[in-house]
Amino acid sequence: MSIVIFVSNGDSLDWKEQGAEAEIRQVLEHKHLGNGSIILFHNDAKYTPKVLDTILKGIKEKGFEIVPISQLIHRENFEMDHEGRQIPKGKDV
Repeated sequence: MSIVIFVSNGDSLDWKEQGAEAEIRQVLEHKHLGNGSIILFHNDAKYTPKVLDTILKGIKEKGFEIVPISQLIHRENFEMDHEGRQIPKGKDV
């Protein structure tokens, strides 16, 4: 049996239910949004279903690509950078 643990470095704060616009801003203006970011969303958040398309479009407009989490998880020879991203050991970021 194998367990993989990963850390999000961007929290949508969707659970706070501060409104659709607040959730969009929280994600798209997050100081750690960057290559390799994992953004946390919750299944039962009130506004996420309404704003998810807008958030995904905004992320793409910033030049980022949406990929499966399996492409972001390194299982061997990795370390965490100061923003919580996994990076291959020895790679300059």
